[in-house]
Amino acid sequence: MTTVLIADDQPLQRFGFRMLLESQDDMTVLGEASNGSEAIRMTSELHPDVVLMDIRMPGLDGIEATRRIAATGDRTRVLILTTFDLDEYAYAGLRAGASGFLVKDARPEELLSGIRSVASGEAVVAPSLTRRLLDAYARHLPAGEGTVDVSRPDARLSTLTEREREILTVIGKGWTNTEIATRLHLAESTVKTHVGRILAKTGSRDRIQAVILAYDTKLVEPS
Repeated sequence: MTTVLIADDQPLQRFGFRMLLESQDDMTVLGEASNGSEAIRMTSELHPDVVLMDIRMPGLDGIEATRRIAATGDRTRVLILTTFDLDEYAYAGLRAGASGFLVKDARPEELLSGIRSVASGEAVVAPSLTRRLLDAYARHLPAGEGTVDVSRPDARLSTLTEREREILTVIGKGWTNTEIATRLHLAESTVKTHVGRILAKTGSRDRIQAVILAYDTKLVEPS
């Protein structure tokens, strides 16, 4: 059973989400929050598998709430909801620690699939779309924001083998596991093993965070 917390300042929106989620045999809604502060408190109390997080809410917004939830190290994952699939808020949400994002006008089956994917540890956003999103906004970051001093080795990369570093680089370029397997002449099961080790060694919550790491450490540059 996948447990969900709905965080949205619109009562009608929360009601619609609840009706949809509770129509599923494998999902249950633990509660509803109307702002970011409530979302943080209720996540701490209820430990849902997934927080369905709106971005624009009064008081503490969904970006900062996501950042604080991710910083706890809890198993809860955040799925950001946004109006546009490439706005700066979605980008900020991913950097804050969200496991993906969906547009609010997504089809019901897309939302349900997204929640299940996030709950299982997968990223909702397709790798190619993640790359497009990061490319669109990485170029507009103020100098030094969200990046590391490339003249000094990054500790998150120091434990990676040469092969793992290579795979992290192409993950950052938007390659899927199938593409990695084909182009690097590896079994797909081997690629999955490498990806799992990369996430564990770098402390990345999921594939999206690994892509962001590849950008931050300059393994990948905006195209």
